[in-house]
Amino acid sequence: MKLDAAFIAQMKDELSARKLELVKELNIDAVKVTDDDYDAKFPDYGEKEDENAAEVATFEKNLSMEKTLEVSLFNVNKALKKIEEGKYGTCEKCGMPIDPKRLEAFPSATTCMECKKKSL
Repeated sequence: MKLDAAFIAQMKDELSARKLELVKELNIDAVKVTDDDYDAKFPDYGEKEDENAAEVATFEKNLSMEKTLEVSLFNVNKALKKIEEGKYGTCEKCGMPIDPKRLEAFPSATTCMECKKKSL
């Protein structure tokens, strides 16, 4: 089943909006290195031992968040590229169409539900 142009345009809008959200969130606690790569910022609370411990704890939280957001951004960019290439909505594993309901729920999905289940 081929996705219609209106549906693809809707998904593109949603993906573009999500991309802006992700970049905004990443810019709060990370520094952009390349388009898809960010490095977590190391906070500077002072020189005291308890401040240094807080810096490390905050950095660990930022690092974890940065990696999660970075993966999401990568997937959104990948989906947007697939739209531009005319390949959006096709399962990367089996080549079958991805159900539009799955794409509505998860616009950056790259596999159909059947292949996703097999990978779990």
